[in-house]
Amino acid sequence: MKARHIRASIAVAAAAVAIAAVGATLHAETGVNAQRESHSAEAADAKLTLLTPDNSTLLLIDYQPQMIFGVHSHDRQMIRNNVEALAKSASAFDVPTILTTVAADSFSGPKIPEITAVFPNHELFDRTSMNTWDDKRVVSSIERAGRPKLIIGALWTEVCLMMPVLEALADGYQVYIVTDASGGTSKEAHDMAVERMVQAGAIPVTWQQVMLEWQRDWANTSTYEAVTGIAREHSGAYGVGIDYAYGMFGATEGGNPDDDSATED
Repeated sequence: MKARHIRASIAVAAAAVAIAAVGATLHAETGVNAQRESHSAEAADAKLTLLTPDNSTLLLIDYQPQMIFGVHSHDRQMIRNNVEALAKSASAFDVPTILTTVAADSFSGPKIPEITAVFPNHELFDRTSMNTWDDKRVVSSIERAGRPKLIIGALWTEVCLMMPVLEALADGYQVYIVTDASGGTSKEAHDMAVERMVQAGAIPVTWQQVMLEWQRDWANTSTYEAVTGIAREHSGAYGVGIDYAYGMFGATEGGNPDDDSATED
């Protein structure tokens, strides 16, 4: 009888321990899930905030002759046009811009002049790794800028864009990929890399979308002339439309940029 009582007591104690362990596991899982949900909510909220010159950093990766030779997803001249427009936009809005190359002296050649002409005094971080995020100088420069939104354009999309994008997302940045200023070795390579990055949390944008989001209001006269000038030079039909409006009517977006009453009702 006494032995049965002892065995029963042991069984009850074991059951209590098991229940406590299950409870602790459930509590831990609940905490992890709550944390994940919180992070997901924060990420969702971040995606709803607009790009501004004050919350953005631009990273331009490997716009070099050898890399351009290998682009088959887009017209190569279009890539050159679009990245030049993106660089000029960043300069106009004084957005911190980091420039990097890969094997410039041994294989890929120098940064294309469309970018270096815009940023003649910028340091060029040359690397051997295909992954820009392996270069601590680049990562430190981005950290010093102190901006949450990282806008990236690169050649090629499936390598030199995709790798740092995934790393930057893991490090907590809100990453925007400029798809029409980036290119891959084939349309499929570009498209699949974009899809992979979007699934990971990156936000696809175009160069003009970025510029106009930074401008936001045509009453922002300090950047008005620069923005419309970039559009006229690089934005195809939209630029022609601005030329036409100027030439035929002397018209401006939102009225006369020098007229403070232009935005009044």
